[in-house]
Amino acid sequence: MRSWTDTLRFAFQPVVNLATGGVAGLEILARPETGDVLAEARRDPQLDGLLAVSAVRAAARRETLLPLHVNVFAGTLADLGGLTPLHDAVRAVGRLPWEVTVDIGPPYTHVPQRALLEAVGVLRAQGFRISADGVGDGDVPLRLLADLAPDLVKLDASLLTRPAATRAMRTLCEQLGALLSVEGVETELQCAAAVSAGAQLAQGALFAPPARLPAADVYVPPRSPGAMAPSSRSGPSVREFVRPAALLPATASAGQVRALLTGSPDVSGVLLVDAQGVPVRSVHRSRFLLSMSGRYGHALYADRPAARLGDPPRTVGADATAWEVLDVLAVGGRERTSDDVAVVDSFGRCVGVVRLADLVRALAESRVEEAAGLNPLTRLPGSDAITGEVDRCVAEGRTFALSWLDVDHFKQVNDGAGFAAGDELIRSVGRTLQGAASGTTRVGHIGGDDFLVLADPERLGPLAAAVLDAPWSAGGRPVTLSLATVLCPPGSVRDHREAAACLAPLKKAAKALQGASWVLGRAGLPGLDVLRGAQAAPAPAG
Repeated sequence: MRSWTDTLRFAFQPVVNLATGGVAGLEILARPETGDVLAEARRDPQLDGLLAVSAVRAAARRETLLPLHVNVFAGTLADLGGLTPLHDAVRAVGRLPWEVTVDIGPPYTHVPQRALLEAVGVLRAQGFRISADGVGDGDVPLRLLADLAPDLVKLDASLLTRPAATRAMRTLCEQLGALLSVEGVETELQCAAAVSAGAQLAQGALFAPPARLPAADVYVPPRSPGAMAPSSRSGPSVREFVRPAALLPATASAGQVRALLTGSPDVSGVLLVDAQGVPVRSVHRSRFLLSMSGRYGHALYADRPAARLGDPPRTVGADATAWEVLDVLAVGGRERTSDDVAVVDSFGRCVGVVRLADLVRALAESRVEEAAGLNPLTRLPGSDAITGEVDRCVAEGRTFALSWLDVDHFKQVNDGAGFAAGDELIRSVGRTLQGAASGTTRVGHIGGDDFLVLADPERLGPLAAAVLDAPWSAGGRPVTLSLATVLCPPGSVRDHREAAACLAPLKKAAKALQGASWVLGRAGLPGLDVLRGAQAAPAPAG
């Protein structure tokens, strides 16, 4: 009688890094020739656990060095309390647990949450990375998702048609310290939407369909300037650029390293790690092969420890920014500027590497994108940058103040003093606003004499005083400014459009006042406070 293992095959689908265009890992998918073993595994935790073990063994037979993604049902983990056989199988095939991501999939309904969380804790203690799979099209509760604190969240591509929900998930991932991946990407439009939403990873038929052999090449559409992913103000996260690391034990011989490098032309270096996966030496491809190719190189080094031909590893934490990686690369001799930098987790274990070329390209693109959005007169960002930040505040549930500042009777100023004096006035106002901005305050110039300011409410007073108390003039003519502010507590607006709609009548009210003016309103509530300015005198009768 034939066992289910006799007809079971596995396919591999690449998980693509959208920033580097490289393959970040391989998801192993069960493909039975007959029957529905997955439906059986959903009901039978023992069978599901055996599938995970078989997936790892199938990957080992393909001799891939890429990190692996192994699927397990949530109910399996809750029932078994962890997957000790999986840990044993990973070690048996010569892989390290932190090279394997356990994709926990739905259904979650009726799964004991405490048991599931305890099982995930066991997996983490063993070194496995955790992914929440099927989010957006499954039944995972948001509270459970937050409690799982996964390293990766896999979002169904169907959610890309709801940008607000996708952005909110990206914000949640940032808070959890997780990467965001989109599954089932089939079109270039979906890929662009995933990038725009801030997803770092993706997989689907667009890049490469599941195949019996791990894909050597994947198709990644070129990134258009308008589809740049949002990034932190302090720089993009290093997690966006992590590539798989080529790891060997610290005791590996030079011959073993040479065999790995010559058999894997895309590998730029090898990290030698201890039993816990902590990097102890870094072997650079070119320098190593140059030493081995000398007249007596192979005879001298082949059977000796490769560590002798390595260097101390350069490492950064997984929460570092791209700029911090550049700081690490800047330390030491010039010959090491092209070395890979090891990315390590909180335990010091290597979870991948980053390459200088990826960082330089991404940072250059972000600078070009940023420059393209700057107003040429003030060099301040335009409305898109500010409205994007407003949407981020809304998604994060933060209270914020959105303000609109402009020059009173600016057309008359231009007509009377000349456009050159008007331009200089606008530049001066922009410099003053930027100088008064502090903390998370963002200033934007949206055209003409109109400025947008996004700030925490407690920072409004000093900023308003800086621009409203200054003695403004153009061509010797005195000028006043008007400021309108709307306070938006959590839940008061759904996006930047609603915030702007609340701001419009406040701007009109501020313009109706005499002198430098400031009015303040609250989203969703009637009325306003006049903080600066006087009511215009009524016109004489008759």
